[in-house]
Amino acid sequence: SYEGKKVISKRRFSFYTLRVSGEFELAKRTRREGALYRMGENKSVGKRWEDMETDVLVKIFKQLNMIELGPVSQVCRSWCLACSDPLIWNALDFGLLKSNFIQTRASPYIWVDDWSDRRLTQLLRVAMGISRGNVACMIFHFNLYMKDEHLTYISERSPHLKRLVMPAWNRITKNGICQAIRRWSELESMTMPTIAHPPYIMEEIGKNCKNFSELKIMGSFDAQFATAIAAHLPNLKVLSLRCSRVAKEAILYLLNCLEHLEVLNIAHCMLFDGPMLHPGRRQSLRELDHTVHEKAARLREFYHCQSLSCIACQRMIADEGLMRWYRYEECFWRQDEISSLDLGDYGKLFDAKCETNARERPPLRRDREIRL
Repeated sequence: SYEGKKVISKRRFSFYTLRVSGEFELAKRTRREGALYRMGENKSVGKRWEDMETDVLVKIFKQLNMIELGPVSQVCRSWCLACSDPLIWNALDFGLLKSNFIQTRASPYIWVDDWSDRRLTQLLRVAMGISRGNVACMIFHFNLYMKDEHLTYISERSPHLKRLVMPAWNRITKNGICQAIRRWSELESMTMPTIAHPPYIMEEIGKNCKNFSELKIMGSFDAQFATAIAAHLPNLKVLSLRCSRVAKEAILYLLNCLEHLEVLNIAHCMLFDGPMLHPGRRQSLRELDHTVHEKAARLREFYHCQSLSCIACQRMIADEGLMRWYRYEECFWRQDEISSLDLGDYGKLFDAKCETNARERPPLRRDREIRL
C-alpha cells in the first residue's frame, strides 16, 4: 500500500497536500525533476506552484492576514519572497490591538499586564519576520502601550518605515524614541501625542529624517510645541491638530515661521487666548480670530470648525478640550480632514480574526515561539 495520495500513470507522481489555516489546499510539488512531461506526441509545459509569477502570488497572498501568511511563507523560497513583498506590507495596522491596562497616579500613569506585552512581542516577531524589512507604515491604537523594547525591535527591523502612527507614549522613554528615530532615516509622517518637552523629538526628526513633511499632534498644542517645530522642522508641509486644545499664539507663530506649510487642520479644536499653563488667565475662543484667517489665506488647504451643531465640536466641549477617545466610536480617532492623515479602514494584515485569536489564545511559551 502507498502512504498519502498517489496518482499512477506511465510515471508515478506524489502530491503532498498543504492546508493553510483550514481554508484551502494546494499541491506543493512533484518529485520528478523538470517541468516538462509528455502525453502521447504532444509536449506541454506545466508550472509548479513555486514557479508561479510573483505578481500573481502577491495578489493571492494579499487576501490573507499576517497569521495566515506565516505557514504560507514557509512553503518554498518563491512563496517566502512573495509574502514579504512591499505591496502586502505597505501598511501594518494594529488599530484593533489594545493593551490590558490600569491607570495609575505615578509616572508613567499606566500599568500594563505581562500578558499584553508578551502578546505584542509575539505578534511583532511574526510580522517583522515575514515582512523582511518592507513595512512602510505602522499604526497603533491609542490604548496600545508599548515599551522601549518593542519600539527598538520594530525600528531595527523596519528601516524603510515612512509613516508612524503611535498616539500612546506613556511607557516610551526619551532615549527609546530618539534611538528609533535615528534608524528611520526615510520617515516622512508621524502621529504623536502631546509630550512635556517637545524640542528633543523635533530636533531628532530634523537631524535624521530629511524627507519628513507631515505631523499630527493629539492632545494639547502650545507655544513651546510651536517653537520647537519652527526651529527644527522648517520644511514641514502638513500639520494636523484635529480635536486638540490649542493656543492661538501657537497657531499664529507657526503661520508666521513655516514658509513651506501648505496644509493646516485645526478642525474641532478648542482654541485659547492666553497662557496654556494658567487656566484662570486663558479664554476660550468661540470663533476663529480674523488674524488667523488672514495668516492662513496663503495655505493650499485650511480646515477649521467650531460649530455648536458639529458632533465632534460638542464632544470637545464636553471633554473640556482633552478628547476622551475611548468614549466614542472606534473609528473616530482614526479620522482626519486631511486625506493623507486619515487612516481609513483597518486593512487585511491584522483583521478582526487576528484580534480575536490574539485576545483569546494564551501567549506561547518562549521556548516554543516560532522563529521566522
